[in-house]
Order: sequence, then structure tokens, then C-alpha cells
Amino acid sequence: MRYYATVVILAFLSTLLMGILLIPWLRRLKLGQTVRDDGPKTHLSKSGTPQMGGIIFLIPLILISLLLPKGNREYVMVAAITTAAFGIIGFIDDYIKVVKKRSLGLRGYQKIISQLVVAVGLAFYAYNNEYIGSSMIIPFLGTEWDLGIFYIPVAVFIIIGTVNSVNLTDGLDGLCSGVTLIVSATLSIIITSAWQMADEQGLSWLADNYQDLIVFSAALTGVCLGFLRYNAYPAQVFMGDTGAFGLGGAVSALSILLRIPLWLPIIGGVYMAESISDIIQVASFKLRGKRVFKMAPLHHHFELLGMPETKVVSMFMIATAVLCLFALLSI
Repeated sequence: MRYYATVVILAFLSTLLMGILLIPWLRRLKLGQTVRDDGPKTHLSKSGTPQMGGIIFLIPLILISLLLPKGNREYVMVAAITTAAFGIIGFIDDYIKVVKKRSLGLRGYQKIISQLVVAVGLAFYAYNNEYIGSSMIIPFLGTEWDLGIFYIPVAVFIIIGTVNSVNLTDGLDGLCSGVTLIVSATLSIIITSAWQMADEQGLSWLADNYQDLIVFSAALTGVCLGFLRYNAYPAQVFMGDTGAFGLGGAVSALSILLRIPLWLPIIGGVYMAESISDIIQVASFKLRGKRVFKMAPLHHHFELLGMPETKVVSMFMIATAVLCLFALLSI
């Protein structure tokens, strides 16, 4: 455990250092966010805050994940590549928005096709892995659900849904990084349990991969903690789609490799609430001409009810902690 605690500390300090180096550079390049006119009025003061801050924590996360593991690195490589791939998609989207001044970024079809390519690649890898295959573990029941040929489309749907839900969560200072900090710490506990079980069953290849995958989840926890230093209210930098897509890729990759994507509605309940609120809002307005929420996604609804931004973030982080503790009862 001392080794993994060291990984968390190293990831935390590396992210702090990257922030010191890169935030002034992002400011000089004037890579600031333009706040939507139809958003909460309290957000107008955020205009000009450096965007694309995801590179501050994605670089340390990927480097630590590739350099520190000692055993079989296959699962770590898959997680790191998935994270990097989604992060690159987000970076391109941010670049078009901020540098090219095209407010919508990547076109809808470009975004979905690029996400599909990465998601299908991860799903195919899992489907053809003898320890993952076509099954997912059902939370609390301890049984497996064998999806057969439907595994790949279901997995792809979950991966893309997770990535975009994490992105929707990135709307308040410290919200996405704070929630993902708790999620990644929870996943670290689950991986540790899976590693111990594989080791007891004599599955050395799987145990080695899980052991090294803890390095990835520990590093993810550390970089989220480090980024909070700069992203907590009032934020000095925003992670942008670069960071949000990268975090979504990391969380979805870990869930697929652990065979627990069906646990994400619990562990990532805040992500799901943000996404569902957005879907309900759009559907209600198109079908009924009325809005269910004052504004979507959900965190903006609470803001417009008069709740301070910091209180909304605290409330969502507490909700995540409770849901994650509930999920751990399933181990």
C-alpha cells in the first residue's frame, strides 16, 4: 500500500508542478473560455479563464501510468491509450473553439465518429480478452450477465455515455475534478479487491494486470486532487473537453477492464444525473414546449434556485461519496 500511496503523492505533486508551468502559458496564449450569454449570470466573471487545462493532469497521469508499473502492463496500456485518445478528441474540440474561434468546436458527426472509433476499439479488446469476454458483473447480486454478441454495442453505449456525462458534469469550479477524485479512489479499492481475489485463485496474469492497474487508478486520484488546487472555486483554469473527455475515458476504461460498467450508474450517479437531466430538458421542450428544470444540466438548476456554486459542488461531491460507499457494499 505504501507504493500506491507514493503514486498518489507523485501524481499530486506532478500536477501541481504542471499547473505552475502551464497556467501562465495558457494565459499568455489567451486561451480563455467565452461564457455563454444564456448561462447563469454569476458565470460571466469566469470569461477569459484559461481553457484546455486538462493537459495539466493528463500528461502526468499517462506518464506515471506507463513508467511506474512493474509487472504485466497490458491493462494499464489499454487504460492509458483510451484516456489519451479521448483526451486528444477533447483537445481538438477545445482547439477549434478557443484558437479557431469556432464556438461549437468539432461538428456533431465528427465528435461521435471519433468517440465511436475509440469506444469500439476498447469494447473489441474486452470482448476478445479471456478474462473479460462478453460478461458484466451485476452489482449486489455477485452474478455475471453474459451479453453474448450484444456485449460490444452495450459496452460502446456505456463508454460513450460515460465520456459525455463526465463532460456535462464539468460546469462548475471543481465539480468534475472533485467528483472524479472520489470515483477514482473508489475504483482503486475495487481493483485492490479484484487483485486479491485473482491472486487467491492463482490467476497470476490477471493478478499482475490488476496490481499494475491500481497504479493507474491511484495516479488518477492524485492528479484529480492536484488539479483541484487550480480548479476549485474561484477556478484559475478550466479542464475543458480535453480534461473532461480524458477523465471520462479513464473511468470507462477502468469499468470495462474490471467488468463493472453496470456499476457506473451507482458510482457515477452524479454523472448520470447530469446527463439524464439534460436529456429530459431537451425532450420536454421539444415535445411539450416546456422546461422541467430552470436550466440543464442539473447543477445549473440548483444555481438558479439561488444555491451558491460552492454549495452545489459540495452537495454533489457528498452525493458521490455516499453512492460510492453504497457501491462498495457490493464487493
